[in-house]
Amino acid sequence: LFRSNAMVTRAGLPCQDLEFVQFHPTGIYGAGCLITEGCRGEGGILINSEGERFMERYAPVAKDLASRDVVSRSMTIEMREGRGCGPDKDHVFLQLHHLPPQQLAMRLPGISETAMIFAGVDVTKEPIPVLPTVHYNMGGIPTNFRGQVIIHKAGEDKVVPGLYACGEAASASVHGANRLGANSLLDLVVFGRACALTIAELNKPGDAIPSVKPNAGEASVANLDKIRFANGSIRTSELRISMQKTMQNHAAVFRTGPVLQEGCEKLSAIANSMDDLKTFDRGIVWNTDLVETLELQNLMLCALQTIYGAEARKESRGAHAREDYKVRIDEYDYSKPLEGQQKKPFVEHWRKHTLSQVDQNWKVSLSYRPVIDVTLNEEDCATVPPAIRSY
Repeated sequence: LFRSNAMVTRAGLPCQDLEFVQFHPTGIYGAGCLITEGCRGEGGILINSEGERFMERYAPVAKDLASRDVVSRSMTIEMREGRGCGPDKDHVFLQLHHLPPQQLAMRLPGISETAMIFAGVDVTKEPIPVLPTVHYNMGGIPTNFRGQVIIHKAGEDKVVPGLYACGEAASASVHGANRLGANSLLDLVVFGRACALTIAELNKPGDAIPSVKPNAGEASVANLDKIRFANGSIRTSELRISMQKTMQNHAAVFRTGPVLQEGCEKLSAIANSMDDLKTFDRGIVWNTDLVETLELQNLMLCALQTIYGAEARKESRGAHAREDYKVRIDEYDYSKPLEGQQKKPFVEHWRKHTLSQVDQNWKVSLSYRPVIDVTLNEEDCATVPPAIRSY
């Protein structure tokens, strides 16, 4: 995901909606390994330090089966208000031991082993320590329904010839601001097939291949040598930890203006320190120092677009939850009848896609494109108007 988005960014093309980050509610505390939501589907419950099944307060109907962002934010509130578990009150428990061991073995194979390996607990006797973990990004490389990468220019979507994207790297954008009830099979299988069909339609054996620039690839080779012989003062691991902590502290489950602004400033400073990196392995065989630094370059490009896009979006929508702008700002107030309402101008509402780019000096620029409101064929699939999401 981050490699593909970074490749597109380096090519001077925009990424879309990277501020919409989905947190999986149940990552194992300290390890990050995910515990399937099927655990709660089978009757598992989340409890706080007081032994309370707290999701009944946040989503009285759906309870522990509410959507991922609702559960993740509820868990975060419990921890922030002092009802987290452990010495640091920084996680909650996923309880399964009230379920029959036979049910766990039959319906959730592997969970017992995963919990024992990564958390050291026996799920038939003890709860699993969990906390929200970054899982998926609703954003990515903007594409149309045929898998063709697009840019937005002069008020229109234009195809980038010969470039296709699908899977988690792409943003089609069927999930909008929040992937509520689907998985990456949609991104990959449906749009992977769309890419293949489009390529087969537009390209035939024997077609002329466009010419390549004489210096194509030279910049990539130069970057490899630059990294291998980097002799600054900061280790790759140190800068990566600084980036991770900045994103966790300033752009996590809950976001607010001053914190996001501080995060933008900190992350820009960290990005500008990339020229002061120091690597130790000068070789070209199994050079993990080189690989980790290349990955840091990619991660930095994605992180910058995520936090700057989040700071600019002055609303709460889907997985983007701001404490200072708690209301979703659409072109209409969808909590009321639309009759008699006047549509807000494009610049005054946030039901639009963020397009972000990063230049060679790590400076982020943002623009926006409209959401596609209608289906391809109203008779086959009627358009579903936006609605207020509530539990």
